[in-house]
Amino acid sequence: MKQKAVALKYEQTKDNSPKVTAKGEGKTAQKIIQIAKENGVALKKDENLVELLSNVELDTEVPPEMYKAVAELFSFLYNITKKE
Repeated sequence: MKQKAVALKYEQTKDNSPKVTAKGEGKTAQKIIQIAKENGVALKKDENLVELLSNVELDTEVPPEMYKAVAELFSFLYNITKKE
């Protein structure tokens, strides 16, 4: 199974919900992960969430039916970055 990755961006003052800003598999996924690490972006491995978010078009906000899953992700990321 090829590695997959999805990048999200959320600007609280500008966006209603997070947007999918990058997605891909194989070498593209590795590049997304590499860029995130180089820029100090927290990562979470969640194959089910990646699979769901892979179906969202690029530069499109996450649909309401995915809010709960994405909220859990942002909560996790907030908690790990708060500890650093």
